[in-house]
Amino acid sequence: SKKVMDHFQHPRNVGEIEGASGVGTVGNAKCGDIMRMFLDIDDETHIIKECKFKTFGCGAAVATSSMATEMVKGKTIQEAMEVTNKAVMEALDGLPPVKVHCSVLAEQAIKAAVSDYYKRRGVDPTLIVGEIKECDHDHDCGCQL
Repeated sequence: SKKVMDHFQHPRNVGEIEGASGVGTVGNAKCGDIMRMFLDIDDETHIIKECKFKTFGCGAAVATSSMATEMVKGKTIQEAMEVTNKAVMEALDGLPPVKVHCSVLAEQAIKAAVSDYYKRRGVDPTLIVGEIKECDHDHDCGCQL
């Protein structure tokens, strides 16, 4: 879609946040897509003040990372946890079936960064975030996790 191409060619929020509240890395080098999401969260309001990403992967991986950061910035942790891969795809006006796994990685990167935020504060993240799914990519990647 035009939105996918726009977020690939002009990605938003690329980079790192020094001293991030939470950092999540998901993906697997076997499929070539690795996403790292950085969150700066206000400890009192639990609002995500800043969100950045670094992604190694295809255009769809970059586009979904970019869109995911736009979708969570300014939101509470709870609202960010409600961002699904389907919502990311819809915000991008769709992805080809073989690229759906990129949107799944974007959702999981958000959850991994939130999980890290809670771990750093001595809270068991599985109570809030649940388990972070990751594909082992021991099959042909077109993965749905």
